[in-house]
Amino acid sequence: MKETTSTNIQQQTQSYTQPYILALDIGTSSVRALLFDSSGTAVPNMLAQHTYALTISNEGEVSVDADMLVDLVAQSIDEVLAAAGPLASHIKAVATDTFWHTLLGVDASGLPLTPLLTWEDTRPGSAAAELRTQLDEDAIHKRTGARIHASYWPAKLRWLSTEQPELFKQTAQWLSFGEYLHRRFLGRSVCSFSMASGTGMLVTRTHSWDEHLQEVLGVRHEQLPQLGDLQDSIRGLKPKFAERWPVLQDIPWFPAVGDGAAANVGSGCATKENWAITIGTSSAIRVIVPPDIVPSKGLWLYLLDQKHGVLGGALSEGGNVFAWLASTLQLPPLAEADSLVADLPPDGHGLTILPMLAGERSPGWHSEACMTITGINSHTSPITLLRATLESLAYQLAEVYDQLNIALEQQEIAPTLIGSGGAMLSSRTLQGIVADSLNAPLYPLLEREASARGVALLALEALGIIHDIAHVPVELEAPVLPDEARHAIYENATNRQRKLYHTLLGE
Repeated sequence: MKETTSTNIQQQTQSYTQPYILALDIGTSSVRALLFDSSGTAVPNMLAQHTYALTISNEGEVSVDADMLVDLVAQSIDEVLAAAGPLASHIKAVATDTFWHTLLGVDASGLPLTPLLTWEDTRPGSAAAELRTQLDEDAIHKRTGARIHASYWPAKLRWLSTEQPELFKQTAQWLSFGEYLHRRFLGRSVCSFSMASGTGMLVTRTHSWDEHLQEVLGVRHEQLPQLGDLQDSIRGLKPKFAERWPVLQDIPWFPAVGDGAAANVGSGCATKENWAITIGTSSAIRVIVPPDIVPSKGLWLYLLDQKHGVLGGALSEGGNVFAWLASTLQLPPLAEADSLVADLPPDGHGLTILPMLAGERSPGWHSEACMTITGINSHTSPITLLRATLESLAYQLAEVYDQLNIALEQQEIAPTLIGSGGAMLSSRTLQGIVADSLNAPLYPLLEREASARGVALLALEALGIIHDIAHVPVELEAPVLPDEARHAIYENATNRQRKLYHTLLGE
């Protein structure tokens, strides 16, 4: 049986070129491990995936046990290496992307003192409001690329210092999940400029931790992780993991990259001409820019690496809203409901929705915002509510798109919009609504694992196997073209949504 399996693997992978990259993709709902070949192509049947549930409370908690997540990553690695068999000996490096903005406190022994707080956790909202009264938010935004908001470290740290002061004092270091993962496996870690930029505490132009924020928050420099760029890899697993994965012992493990930045690279959006629009658990539009750009108030600037910024805006809603609707209203998943919503006319439901199920990020940064639905009557059905929610999400993305166009108004040609993310790619109707709302062609990505592919390509570039990630081709579906008549309808609906937004949240 083993000989047959080995032969089958060789036959299935004979068109894929060595060496391979093991890519680890840690998102807000699942963990994946995949193999990519030297061209950045996913090797078939070399995927392990495990879903997990976040800890959620009525108070706004959205967290996860960091050690449980590490165990899922390790299990995924076990399964991919087992599937690869003899091919595993040709793995040249391990590349990782993780969700941005996570915060974990560890003690002097490196053990967690807190759960891993995610970007969705809204409990630090009051701390964010307090910090805005004490700090010059515009100046911080210019330095760090981030607003003062519940999703970023400053608000989380202030909240923890207020709510759990003894725990705050006991914490030896504050980490993102990528650093904690590597410390568990390798005994040490490097915090990439990419991950650090997602904390809201990195001065993006100097690639250093913001000293003023450290002073205000009562955080010492040694409590923040060591910084480095993407090529600053680590070799040498801890003994128990070296015994478990001997093929990964003497190869480089590259620092974790923010999943959004990785998705840009993996979807062919490593230049300013191609913009990534992603609807996964949350939603975002991102474009690679020079790292010295100052973002407008509705946008953020993170880093891909020392030489490349990532300008964009993110919504706290996406697939999470559709999943909540499916659970609450007993609807089928979005992919199965797509044909039902497709038959409904655009904005034919009389509903106006602010789809902010987990607070707001771009463009207004209201941590306290809640989902609001107006216009419900006796004719409103679960399917019409789903259609209206798809449209409301697209209107919010259109706001981000408009701000990006203003910020990059010197761009001579219209950008190519490349769509990715599980929710986006599972619904042709959603793709059409987005194209119509933005009044721009949308090119769905054929590659379903954009973030994992992105970190694999970055690793291949760091190894010198690929010369320039910006020139790696990407496979796209035929464009979803906008319709002028539907765009006009959606413009009116966007104005209606904007009026509700201003009534409830202000400017």
